[in-house]
Amino acid sequence: MPSFDAVSDIDSHELTNAVDQANRELSQRFDFKDTGASYELKEKEFTVSLRAPAEFQLKQMIDILTQRLAKRGIDVRCMEKKDAVTNLAEARQDVVLRHGIDQDTGKKLQKIIKESKLKVQAQIQGEQLRVTGKQRDDLQAAMALLKKTELDRPLQFKNFRD
Repeated sequence: MPSFDAVSDIDSHELTNAVDQANRELSQRFDFKDTGASYELKEKEFTVSLRAPAEFQLKQMIDILTQRLAKRGIDVRCMEKKDAVTNLAEARQDVVLRHGIDQDTGKKLQKIIKESKLKVQAQIQGEQLRVTGKQRDDLQAAMALLKKTELDRPLQFKNFRD
């Protein structure tokens, strides 16, 4: 029976490259020279920590990071900005990059597929959504439907089997 998986993945290698490029740009920019501002990537949690002397610089750093992620092919919809923590010495902020399909998003996608009256079934399997159907055309229609939905994270389609 034909099927495909809908997933939300982030390429960790491209993420590392984007953070490295953002750090390089910080060291080159005149307004950030010798300030100690930096990006730090925590790969296991897909979190980028921003450190700067002042809070207004964090906003500039987020813009730089957003540009670098976009140029590296990482969808910026997956960025979730945490609140900034400031004290007299420095300001810090974490940016979490959401990946995987959580239960709520999976249920929302299942509901959308079910309401569309397509002859396909959707099952949540861990952090992915498996969609199965009898005909390839129905699966392609389901893909088009899922592409049109507004989500807080990007979707990719993998493992298409006939």
